[in-house]
Amino acid sequence: MRPDYDPLDDPPWAMQLVVRAEKADPPNHGAVCEAAATAVVRVLTDPRAAAPEGEWREAVREWESRRIRKVARRARGVRWPEAEALPGVTVAHAGAQVRAFPPGPVSDVPPQLARLQVAGLDLADAEEPAPPPEPPYAVIALNPDITITTGKAAAQCGHAAQLLLRQGRRKHVAAWVEAGAAVHLARDVPWRQCVKEATVAVRDGGFTEIPPGTMTAIAWLQR
Repeated sequence: MRPDYDPLDDPPWAMQLVVRAEKADPPNHGAVCEAAATAVVRVLTDPRAAAPEGEWREAVREWESRRIRKVARRARGVRWPEAEALPGVTVAHAGAQVRAFPPGPVSDVPPQLARLQVAGLDLADAEEPAPPPEPPYAVIALNPDITITTGKAAAQCGHAAQLLLRQGRRKHVAAWVEAGAAVHLARDVPWRQCVKEATVAVRDGGFTEIPPGTMTAIAWLQR
């Protein structure tokens, strides 16, 4: 047995996230992160995933029994409608479009997604942060002491939203989901204080960009 063998990752599964990033009019970093987080929640609460007989239910259960991975890819031109033709949920938000797909083995990604680039999705942020939506919404903050690409940040925000969905107080989570599962990416928060008060925190598995165990994101619900 390999020394790095992990039964929780045999074989690895992941949720694929596809970001529409046209050269002429790319979305901004924050909008992509917010859209990705909402898209993850909408997949997990979609009847196809949440209903007892839902066609995605078993895949979600299998994935959540392993190490939770998300892979962010970018699509432009004809590649975007090809991705949209596959089963999933698209969120359009503040100029960003992100489609999340039911999870599956990383060795069995549909060819329409497998051909999309993973590395290098790094977008500029808006000069002025957008105002938060009407409550209820999720607040996500990224660790200001680390540097990660937009693709990595989108995946971490997706992780944070997923943990909040699964671990937040049931009635508050239900109200958030019922209202559309809006997400606000907070900037310039007092990180150390927020870490103490956040409902959930994400620690990275260390597969890409940063060391394992690094705290990447925190989240809580604003009611």
